[in-house]
Amino acid sequence: MNILTCEGVCKVYGSGGHQVSALDKIDLAVDKGEFVAIVGASGSGKSTLLHILGSVDKPTSGRVTIEGTDLSRMNQTQAAIFRRRKVGLVYQFYNLIPTLTARKNILMPLALDKKKPNQEYFEKIVSSLGIADRLDALPNQLSGGQQQRVAIARSLIYRPALLLADEPTGNLDQKNSREIIDMLKLSNRNLNQTIILITHDEKTALEADRIITIEDGHIIGDEKRR
Repeated sequence: MNILTCEGVCKVYGSGGHQVSALDKIDLAVDKGEFVAIVGASGSGKSTLLHILGSVDKPTSGRVTIEGTDLSRMNQTQAAIFRRRKVGLVYQFYNLIPTLTARKNILMPLALDKKKPNQEYFEKIVSSLGIADRLDALPNQLSGGQQQRVAIARSLIYRPALLLADEPTGNLDQKNSREIIDMLKLSNRNLNQTIILITHDEKTALEADRIITIEDGHIIGDEKRR
C-alpha cells in the first residue's frame, strides 16, 4: 500500500535565462512501513525533494500525495497543520526550544493542537529512545546525541504517516550517529514507522531497506535491499 506518491515532480528556481532545475520529473512511490534512504551529492536535489515531501516547499509542477492527500491543494496554513500532524521532520540541527524541558519539547506538536498525549505511547517512545531519565532537562543540559533523540521523539509523538530525516547524524560523532540510526530502525520496526532518510553517507544508506540515488534532479537508481 502506497503511503506516498510523487508524479512528475519538478522544481525550478529563478526565471527567464536564470532558471535552475533542481528536480526534473520525479516519479516515486513509497509503501507504508518502508525505510528508504535517498542519496546523492551536494546539489543533487535530495534536500529539495525532502522539503517538498514535507510540505515545506511546493513543486513547480507535478503532484505529491501522502495518505491520499494532495499537498499542492493546501494553502500555507493548511500545509503547516498537515506537516505537524502527518509528517515528522528531523534535521541535523535539532531545532529544540531552549527554554523548554525535553518533555515539553517532545509534546509541543500536541500542545499546539491542545491535545493530551497517550501516556502509554509517550512512555514507549522515550523508553525506546533511551531518554526517559532526561525528560526534565533543558536542551543545553543534554548531549548532542540526547538532543537528537528528543527531536526524534517529538517527530514521532503525533504518530505521523511519514518521518523525514535530513542528515540527522550530520552533527554527531560516530558513536552517537550509530545510535541514532539504530533508533530510527527501531521506530521503523517496532512502530511500523515509514521513514525517508536523506544522507550523503553510503554506510548510513546501507542501513535502509531501499536506496534511491538522485543526480542532477533525476532519480538514477532505485534498489530494494530487503
